[in-house]
Formats: sequence, structure tokens, C-alpha cells
Amino acid sequence: MGARDLGVLSLVSLLLFLIPVFYINRRLKLSINKTMITSIVRMCVQLSFVGVYLEFLFKFNSPVLNTGYLLIMISIACQSILRSSNLKVRTLFIPVFFSLLIPAAIILLFFNAMVVRIDNLFEAKYLIPIGGMLLGNCLRSIIIGLNTFYSGIRKDEKVYLYSISLLGSRIAALKPYFKESFLGAITPTIASMATIGLVSLPGMMTGQILGGSIPIVAIKYQIAIMLSIFYTEYFSTILSVLFSLKVGFNDMDVLNQDIFISKD
Repeated sequence: MGARDLGVLSLVSLLLFLIPVFYINRRLKLSINKTMITSIVRMCVQLSFVGVYLEFLFKFNSPVLNTGYLLIMISIACQSILRSSNLKVRTLFIPVFFSLLIPAAIILLFFNAMVVRIDNLFEAKYLIPIGGMLLGNCLRSIIIGLNTFYSGIRKDEKVYLYSISLLGSRIAALKPYFKESFLGAITPTIASMATIGLVSLPGMMTGQILGGSIPIVAIKYQIAIMLSIFYTEYFSTILSVLFSLKVGFNDMDVLNQDIFISKD
């Protein structure tokens, strides 16, 4: 037995809670009501479109269509990451794209082949939802990693250049910045894994239980997906910095200011 369907009026009823939210925002003079409305409308439209399109994908279950849709998801994720990191999309799109594609593809195919053990590794109902969870969780980590790494060097550029002259190696000079950015990116995920099940019941587990799965099966899937998310975040964050170094610095090991989005 699956989860009970939700009527349109049931969903609309949740909007009632926006009334006190808007009131509090106005009292606190927070100019975010318009942004909130825009975000909610976009979420509803986008999810509705995805719902219709996923039905099409699940029906035809074409490996080519499924892979193409996954690549589109990665491309959109890359743009979101770079804009949120204050970095130019055109300059760093390819490095970040492959930093996401390589770990996500390896972990996703391994998950389908060795964990779930399905015959068609590109089956839509596994490839798209699992791939979406991997990519969605990578966004935060890579944004923190890239933003901390490049903003830190930009802020302390003189210290960085002095370190190069002292150590004689760009890699050695970059190591403290890389360490700080990587720890900042991956620590929230480690903390989340340490408290999962005690502080929160994660989405995949809850969804499976609502869908009719027994709790122990849902827990097994949740453990598998959490490990997969962690591995994808870990390697994607590392690769996003490493792959971007060639573009991020010139031949003299000086930070390339052209990678940043101008605030003018």
C-alpha cells in the first residue's frame, strides 16, 4: 500500500502558515516576502514540471534519455554552484562539471550494480532519483569548498604569495587554504551522519515507509544512500578545487581575478 494521495486543497492549506510568516517579516522589517513568494512559486512550477517529465521518463525508460536528463541536472547544478560561490560560470563550468560527473557517475553505477543489483543500470526510477539526491547534497559542500578556498586566497593574497616565495611551491602554499575549505565543506555531512536517526528521520527513509516498505528495508536503503552521498560529496569537493586550479591561477601562480563575478 502506497502513501495516501494529497489533494490540491490539502496542499493549498499549507499556504495558510504564510500569513504569520509575512506578518512577522513586516514587523521585523525583513524585505524577503517577495523573494519567498517567488521561491515558492518557482518550487511548485518546477516540481510540477519534473513530475510530468519523470512520468514520461519512467514510461519509456530509455538509457539515452535517462543519461541525458542526468547530464542536464549536473549542468544546472554547476551553474548554481558557481553563481553561489561568486565565480564566473563560463570560466569554471567545465572543471566543476567533471568534478561532479566523475564521482557521481562512479558511485551511482556502483550503487545500482552492487548495492541494489538491478539488471538495467540506467533504469529511470533508480538513476534519476538517486542521482538527484547525490547531486543535491553535493551542492552545499562544493559551494562551501570553492567559496572558502578562493575567497580565502583573495583576501590573503599577499600572505599566499609570500608563502610561495618562502616555500617555493604553489601546492605547499595552497595546502592551508585547501585544508580549511575542505574541512568546512565536509564537516556538516559528517555531523549529520552522526546524528541521523536520533535527531532526524531522513527523507528517503520516510518516503519508503510512507510508500509501504517495512522500516528495516527503509533503513538499509538510507544507510546505503547516506554512504553514497558522503563519498560523492567527499570526492567532488576535492576534485572541484583541484580541477579549477589551472584556470584559477596564471602561469606565475598568481590568483586569476577574472574568475570572480564582478560586483559592480
